[in-house]
Amino acid sequence: MDLQALLAETAARHSHLCPRQVLGVRAGLAGIDTLELPQPLPPKRLLIILETDGCFADGVEVSTHVSVGHRTLRIEDYGKTAATFIDTKTGVTLRISTRLDIRQRAWDYAPQEEYHYQAMLLAYQKMPAAELFNIQPVTLTTPLEDLISRAGIRADCDLCGEEVINEREVTRNGITLCRACAGSSYYIETPPFKSVDLSIDTSVDL
Repeated sequence: MDLQALLAETAARHSHLCPRQVLGVRAGLAGIDTLELPQPLPPKRLLIILETDGCFADGVEVSTHVSVGHRTLRIEDYGKTAATFIDTKTGVTLRISTRLDIRQRAWDYAPQEEYHYQAMLLAYQKMPAAELFNIQPVTLTTPLEDLISRAGIRADCDLCGEEVINEREVTRNGITLCRACAGSSYYIETPPFKSVDLSIDTSVDL
């Protein structure tokens, strides 16, 4: 795939190109290459779990064509510039993370640049993937079949009454619960907002 075309596509999302976008594009290409996936990529052949959002995520999306809407992209926000690539056909799984020394090594590939930001932006396009990334085979703690689930599976939470899809419900003592009601919620309910009438009663003699 044409690296410059992919960089132009991800830059269009931000109206600029930054080093982390370049890393995202390069990580996506490295994952496809290491897994030896066919091109063009068959639908839903690749599942990616990102460990951060933002510019790196956009770069990965552009180079791999995964998306949340197609259920081929997930985010586990560890705050790391890393991603796990899963070949859904073979089950082969690998994690790609950036090496700690790439910021310092950027000068080796762009010594003519005056500013470090520009050096990183240029160097990350040139550096071999083996110098940019650690690529490590991993095993998922949740089976791939459970991550993907099955279409058309629905359940109703016995506590809040909301519908749960993709087999994400939790069963405890025969009771079906959504994950929020089971205790792993990212939010808590607050009382409804009540508006206050601040208008002046003109009928009262001030």
